[in-house]
This record gives sequence, C-alpha cells and structure tokens, in this order.
Amino acid sequence: MTVLRLCAALLAAALALPVSAALPSPPGAESPAAETVPEIAQEQDAGGDARIEARIRGIFSELPEFGTVSVAVREGVVTLEGTLPDAGTIARAEAIAGRVSGVATVENRIRRDLSIERNLSIFGQAAEVGGEALALLPLLAIAAAVAAIIGGLGYLIAGLGFLWDRIAPNAFVAEVLRTAIRSAFVIAGLVIALDMLGAGALLGALLGGAGVIGIALGFAMRDMVENYVASVMLSLRQPFRPNDLVLIDDREGRVIRLTSRATILMTLDGNHLRIPNSQVFKAVILNYTRNPQRRFDFELGVDAEDDPRAAMALGIEVLDGLAFTLDNPAPNARIVEVGDSNIVIQFFGWIDQREADWLKSRSLAIAEVKDALEEAGFALPEPIYRLRFDGRTDMLPIGRPPKEGGARRSERHAAARAQAGDTRPESEISDLVAAERRADTSGQRDLLDEDRPVE
Repeated sequence: MTVLRLCAALLAAALALPVSAALPSPPGAESPAAETVPEIAQEQDAGGDARIEARIRGIFSELPEFGTVSVAVREGVVTLEGTLPDAGTIARAEAIAGRVSGVATVENRIRRDLSIERNLSIFGQAAEVGGEALALLPLLAIAAAVAAIIGGLGYLIAGLGFLWDRIAPNAFVAEVLRTAIRSAFVIAGLVIALDMLGAGALLGALLGGAGVIGIALGFAMRDMVENYVASVMLSLRQPFRPNDLVLIDDREGRVIRLTSRATILMTLDGNHLRIPNSQVFKAVILNYTRNPQRRFDFELGVDAEDDPRAAMALGIEVLDGLAFTLDNPAPNARIVEVGDSNIVIQFFGWIDQREADWLKSRSLAIAEVKDALEEAGFALPEPIYRLRFDGRTDMLPIGRPPKEGGARRSERHAAARAQAGDTRPESEISDLVAAERRADTSGQRDLLDEDRPVE
C-alpha cells in the first residue's frame, strides 16, 4: 500500500507541471525590467516614407549641429549619413530619428569628423580670427593713420609756444593748456578710429571703464590733485614775491620759490622749509615785506602811586626822539590794566623795515623808555610777595660781590649802548635767498612772476 501511495503522488506531480506551465502568468507578476517592443506594421501606407523623411529633415533643420546630416527612408528604415563632431552628437541624431512615428529602425552611417579645425576649436577660432584680422588690415591701417594725423595735429597746435605764452598768464598755466590740448586731440583721434572700425560697443566700454577708473583714482589721488590745482591757483594769484618775509600759519621764513608742488621758504635760522601748495592755498598768510612800515609794541609797569599820564607822555617823547622811529604814524601809548602793585602801560612805535630791523628797534626802544622812566623817578615795581620764616632756623648770611669801579662800569655801559644802538636790518637771510635763486640747479620752474600783479 505504501508503494502504491508513493506512485500515485509522483504521477499527480508529473501531471501538475505541464498544466501550471500552460497557464498564463497573472498581470502583477510581470517583470519590471520588461520593455514593450512596438510592433512593425505588416504594410507601409502610401507616402509614409516621404512623411517620415520630411519630418526628420524638418527637425534636423532646426538644430544647427545636424545641418550636414542627410536622411533617406525606405520601407520605414531610416538611413542617416554625414559627419558630426563627436559620438554624443551622433547618438543624439539616431535617437531623434528613432522617435518619429512609423520608423521601423535607424541605420546610422554618420561618421565622426576628425578634421583638425573641427576638433581643435581653439586653433580653429584662432584661424578664424586671423583671417578676419587679415581682412581688416586695410581698414585698420586707415583708422590708425587718421588717429595719428589727429593726434599729430594736436601736438602741432600745442607746440605753438608763442600762442599759449601770450594767452596764459604764466608758463605753468601755459604748460597745463598745452597738455590739455594734446590729450584732447589724442582722445578724439582714438574715438574716430574706433568708430571707423565699427567698435562702438568697445568705445562705450572703454569710456565707462575710464570713468570708473577716473573716480577711483580721484579718491586715491585726491591730495595730489588738490595740490596740483592749488599750484595753478597760487601761480595765478601771486600771493607773495621772492625774498618776502611771510608767516604761513605758524611757519615763518623768506620765500625762495614757488614750484608746482610746494612753496619753499628759508627760515630765519637758515633752514629750508617745504610747504605743500594745498596747505599754502588754504592757510592764513601774513606778509611782513609787503608794507615796509611796521609797528612794534611793548609793556612797562609803573608804581601805582605814580602818575600814569606823565609816564605815558615821557615814554612817547623818548620814542619820538629815537632815530629809527617814524614821525607818521607817530608813537603812542595806552594804559592796559591796573595790577596789584603797578599800572601796566603799553607803548607803540613805527619803523621802516627797509632801514631798521624790527627786533633790534623794539629791544632798543624798551631799554630807552625804561631808563628814561627810572631817571625821571618813576618806580618800576616788581611783584611783591609776603614770606613767613620759621623762627627755629637761622637765616643764612647773604654776601654780595664787590661792585666795579664807577669809571670802568660807565665805560663798559657806554660801549654796550653804542653797540646795541645799531638797528640796521640784517641781510644774511636775504643774501642767502638771493644767492640760492641765482644758483638754482634743481630744474624746478619758479611760478613766481615779478611782472604780474600781486594779489
């Protein structure tokens, strides 16, 4: 029985295998990788090949890279021939042709273009540019000639020195005008040449770039531009003459020269001082040489019990009697203040700086008025201080050196007064300035013009 049951099971399994193989697979069990292959029609409709060929040609005509591809269709078989630059483009052409309805298959006979100028695009572009440049050479030569002629005309006009020297107020401004004329003509020549070459866009780009660069340089070189403009204005205004004694802000000295960058002074110590023209143009300038008449003043204090009016009259009389003081304007005096122990009087006198030195005259005037007041009995009190001493300590003895004999002291005082009475102006600094101007080897043009009026 067992054997019979085993045989029956084997027979049932054998019968079940063909039946399961013959049954169709359920729709959900279909493999996801399976692709539906379109069926090829058994008959080709009339005119189908022509329509397929026209459709593919129309598509290729809209794609510039497929302009060299030829299309032929027979019985739904598309044959592509021609050359394309790379394998990717060839595969793309085949894919486009295969997607057209009615195409049975695509016979791709397109070959890759192996020419050097096609595959080496840089060399190909260089060859094209070279060819265009050769074709442009005649026009380029004419444009360059026109630019050179216009620029040369500008240099010719700028070279008319007698014309610009007559128009401009000084040589520095004349040079500025000549430079502006040359630059304007050169720029005009370049603009006309670029317009002849049809490079209007390039010209606009250049002008725009020049504007941006000009703004950037203007901020970066603001001090230099300001100094240059100040030099032009100072050369026009002529605020001082050579060898003038001036005070520019807090810097005092005699003017050596005015250059395109700085004003050069010689201080009263004999040192060279260079001040940028931008500072000179904005500074407060005090010119001591412009007006030869100059006033000096000083203060002296008399005792509070003395008559200040009498002291003023005596001081004015002494100043009026000095040889170096001027009668017009006449010496004068005024009471400045009443202090704790004295009355402060301010005296004024005028001198001619061409004949008397200001410092020497003021010093001598102070000494003469002081001596006159003391001889007239006016006290010149010193500040009074109240001191308190500690009684536990002894005061140190105060010893004084013996005085010299009266005759010897009088002789020495007389000699000193005679030497101090010389008020002639010192000319050492003026002579140094004049010598340096004569022996100028710096090559810098002096913008000071003695023929032009001073501001």
